[in-house]
Amino acid sequence: MTAEFMLITFTLFLAGVIAVPIASRFGLGSVLGYLVAGIAISPILHWAGADVIALQHFAEFGVVMMLFIVGLEMNPKSLWEMRSRIFVLGGLQVGITTGAVLAVSLAFGLPMTVGLAIGLVLALSSTAIVNQTLREKGLLRSDGGQASFSVLLMQDIAVIPMLALIPLLAMPELSEALLHGAGHGDGHGDGHGGLNLSLVEGLNGWQTALVTLAAIAGVIFIGTYLTTPIFRFVAKARLRELFVTTALMMVLGIALLMTLVGLSPALGTFLAGVVMAGSEYRHELESDIDPFKGIFLGVFFITVGAGINFGLLGSNFAMIIGLTLGLIVLKAAVLMVLGRAFKLQAGDKWLFALGLAQAGEFGFVLLSFTVANAVIPQDIADVLLLVVALSMLLTPALFILYDRVIAPRYSSQEERQADEIEGEAPIIIAGHGRFGGIVNRALRGAGYDTTVLDYSSEQLEMLRRFHISVHFGDATRPDLLHAAGIDEAKVLVIAIDDKDAITELVRYMVEHHPNVHLVARAIDRNHVYDLWSVGCRDIIRETYDSSIRASRSVFEALGHTRPQAEKLLEEFEAADRDVMLDLAKLYDINIPPFENEAYMNRVDEMMDEWQEQLRGRMQEAKADKPAE
Repeated sequence: MTAEFMLITFTLFLAGVIAVPIASRFGLGSVLGYLVAGIAISPILHWAGADVIALQHFAEFGVVMMLFIVGLEMNPKSLWEMRSRIFVLGGLQVGITTGAVLAVSLAFGLPMTVGLAIGLVLALSSTAIVNQTLREKGLLRSDGGQASFSVLLMQDIAVIPMLALIPLLAMPELSEALLHGAGHGDGHGDGHGGLNLSLVEGLNGWQTALVTLAAIAGVIFIGTYLTTPIFRFVAKARLRELFVTTALMMVLGIALLMTLVGLSPALGTFLAGVVMAGSEYRHELESDIDPFKGIFLGVFFITVGAGINFGLLGSNFAMIIGLTLGLIVLKAAVLMVLGRAFKLQAGDKWLFALGLAQAGEFGFVLLSFTVANAVIPQDIADVLLLVVALSMLLTPALFILYDRVIAPRYSSQEERQADEIEGEAPIIIAGHGRFGGIVNRALRGAGYDTTVLDYSSEQLEMLRRFHISVHFGDATRPDLLHAAGIDEAKVLVIAIDDKDAITELVRYMVEHHPNVHLVARAIDRNHVYDLWSVGCRDIIRETYDSSIRASRSVFEALGHTRPQAEKLLEEFEAADRDVMLDLAKLYDINIPPFENEAYMNRVDEMMDEWQEQLRGRMQEAKADKPAE
């Protein structure tokens, strides 16, 4: 048994090591490489007696980890801002797609309950493939990427009511199939034959709701109040592997809790990630879990490829291929209409439609669940399993279609960047919004050439008309910085509006390009300390100068002359600068300020000194005030 396990594990890793670099070299992406690897080693896995479906369910933990990391990179504010897309756009996608598939099923003569169950299954898309591909291509923050993410999140939420609804669709005539399905090797519910650890089985509706709410509250409580103490306790051991173990333990524990109350473990860990997004250990959690996420996702994609039933596919080739392509066209059409209704631009609309046109990994779970609950006959479920797997297999090809055919029609950025970058400007501006745009205009007005990095394609097209070198994409990506000429640049102005992204970009630049002078936008006072901690020494608070000017106007309105007001504010700025430099030496980016005793003690001391000093200067300014 040990030798068999090692053989299977070795085969999985070997296939990925060979296939993924080859696929990446040809621009096909890692996902397609893993899928092809799974197809190639399928005979070996079957010869070794591997339970591919069991492996697939185990590897789905990679999806759970991925959503946890996505949650870490978000925060409740940004999630709230996306609520319309999540619930309205996502809800419409699930509802309309389910109805469309139901209509097609009825046209094929299937019963209403079977058609509805098939519609629910096929309405879902692949969170694993889409998020992974969007990340690799740097498209996750684009409008199309954000819309895709919102719909995928809604789909994960929708799995919960689907699991509750499907048993109600059971057909009496399939009761015999239910008895046989309990022992079927393809079922996700196989694990139910062992320990029954459900916390909601046997409870009525309101009791189940209370237990579910308590579980969600528990996840929020753990993420908010227990993460920091746990990691501080673990940190005392000074063992890197213990940190990794603790991170995995927390993710696995939250996923288990969600499973016990009948919720999606991926949704639960996403919520935990959002709650922990403000933790001082956020980056530690992300760096610890990311490698394991990649391994599990790789194995998952390989098992999808290996799970294709080529015997069934060969005997029903035309029908299954037709159903797969029909599903992709149907879902893409629904998504295209929704993208137009939600005013996505042409390129983003196509990214949204093609990216989510496949079925998803939860389809494997729901199909086995429908068989186990006598809703869909086993022979139909077997065909649908192939449709789900093949649609996922074709997804990388849809992204290639978008990259190479559709995107160039709506943006000629890729072709023009190479021409314009030849005269590499000494100044790179990351972000051309209300902050970076003013900096750029001032520099251009003084005769300096600049290169702009931004996500707004419309704004960048306008800048190109003025012969300004621009690049579309995520300015925090090292490859994009390299393309923009960071190796030859003298100054990088970091003017993007994401606080954490600014800090991480500064950290990267200090480590890899220390000779480039950084001018970084700070969102608030604490962000100044963060940027100072990671090595930036030219930090501009985004509202500081305008606030100083507003203060000057107030002083003038109170009767002070312009020179008097400016003198008072000069003293204020000098005192404020001294305070910040003093406190920056005590600030620790890994410890919240209120828990840093040395920092807080110095704040208390300096506040009294500072207030007294400013009060004295205020009295002097008033004494110099001319008589009215």
